[in-house]
Amino acid sequence: MEQNGEIQKNQDYSMTLERRKRIDCLKKIIVRAIVCMILFPTVGCIFLGVRLYQKDRFAKSMTERISFLEKALQKSVEETDRLEALLEAEEEALAEQAEEIIPEEEEIPEEEIPEEDAAVENESRKVYLTFDDGPSIYTEELLDILAQYDVKATFFVTGKGKEGYGDTYRRIVEEGHTLGMHSYSHEYSNIYESLENFEQDFGELQNFLYNETGIISRYYRFPGGSSNQVSSVDIHEMTDYLDAMDITYFDWNISAGDANSNPVSSEEIVNRVMDALPSHQVAVVLMHDAANKRSTVDALPELIEKIQALETETEILPITEETMLIQHALSE
Repeated sequence: MEQNGEIQKNQDYSMTLERRKRIDCLKKIIVRAIVCMILFPTVGCIFLGVRLYQKDRFAKSMTERISFLEKALQKSVEETDRLEALLEAEEEALAEQAEEIIPEEEEIPEEEIPEEDAAVENESRKVYLTFDDGPSIYTEELLDILAQYDVKATFFVTGKGKEGYGDTYRRIVEEGHTLGMHSYSHEYSNIYESLENFEQDFGELQNFLYNETGIISRYYRFPGGSSNQVSSVDIHEMTDYLDAMDITYFDWNISAGDANSNPVSSEEIVNRVMDALPSHQVAVVLMHDAANKRSTVDALPELIEKIQALETETEILPITEETMLIQHALSE
């Protein structure tokens, strides 16, 4: 009996161990199943969240891009409309000026011009006084001197940093002088770095001058002239662009010598110009209107008087469409 009881105990113990093993195995399976049930949805949610975030960023990026393109398109349309309006307004202004200056009913037929007058017209020397870099602290004084002698000149102006000179720009135009362009920034390294930079600078200046004066300038002078050695762009690419924009550029054939930073006296300026004049029937004189060009202002009255006193009939005129072209690039 005792032996049988011992055997029964051993059997019961073995069954208990086996049952525990099965229970432990079942627990592991249940735990793993629970972990998988928690882990897989969590990973799925994270993955979906990342994808949703990426799609949201992409959607925002596309929205911003579309908005940018719409603004760019609108700006392009507005700029085109504005340019057309400016050109139309300028053409009307020029037509009105032409009617005021030469009324149709007073036009003199060519055959009625006396021969002796025509001969004098052909023999007269034409001098164009031009001032680069302005306006400056001296522009008003230059304008006062020109008004005193009833002389018209040409001002090739810049725009950057000149926002406070609106009245001066307008006075140049209102007193009958020619308003020319000399780049907006006058920064050689930027303007001549690429054709795109040149075009942008040109557009900025033309728009700036229109906003200040109400006219579209049609004349341009390259900083350093069209023969400058600074430009990284072929000068002919820029002149072709100006031609396409219906802009005439002018260089010079007489320099007053006031371009350098080294000071030059007013007497030297007058002598240099007067010594060169006899060699030119059409003289485009380069001078400068800047804060460090006091001697140019001082030289102007004497220079005008000496030009007007020349034995050969001489006219001092502003640059117009009738002015003979003086262009360095053409002679290269």
